[in-house]
Amino acid sequence: MEYSTTKNMVISELEAVLSAVDEAAVEEFIAILEQAKRVFVTGAGRSELSLLAFVKRLIHMGIHATYAGAVNAHPITENDLLIIGSCSGETAVPVAVARTAKKYNAKIAYIGSNMNSVAAEIADMTIYIPHCVKLGNKTETSSQQPMGSLFEQSLLLFLDIAACMMIRRNSIDEAELRRNHANLE
Repeated sequence: MEYSTTKNMVISELEAVLSAVDEAAVEEFIAILEQAKRVFVTGAGRSELSLLAFVKRLIHMGIHATYAGAVNAHPITENDLLIIGSCSGETAVPVAVARTAKKYNAKIAYIGSNMNSVAAEIADMTIYIPHCVKLGNKTETSSQQPMGSLFEQSLLLFLDIAACMMIRRNSIDEAELRRNHANLE
């Protein structure tokens, strides 16, 4: 009984948060993403793990993607996109990476819960995920889950939804995705 109750709570929270994401912002995000020559991501902790899953999916789609600081990363340029995933938008490393990317005129997309953050100020566009960051915003969604779980899950699902939209719009079939899947596993 506890599993069923907890599952329903988690799914209900995710539904509330993802339903509140602005669809016009999603369209802008996808447009910037599809125009980028290369895509870099930056985050910390579990948010970074969600972003790394997205990098993998972008690679499957034939998009050059990596995480900031990777040993094989190219230099960022004005033709590239940096995606910041941070609930607070104040996490030190992602903010520092964004400031550096800005110096090279890269586009920056911030996905987070604090639209009054340093990351939001630096970004060219934002995706607001209304998770409770204790800022007192009326649009925040509180959670019964521990720590930032709701944000991290929402970030992963949001990015998977965006990837699915791109796959459908660009008529990328399963065979093409599999051709770009790692084969040394």
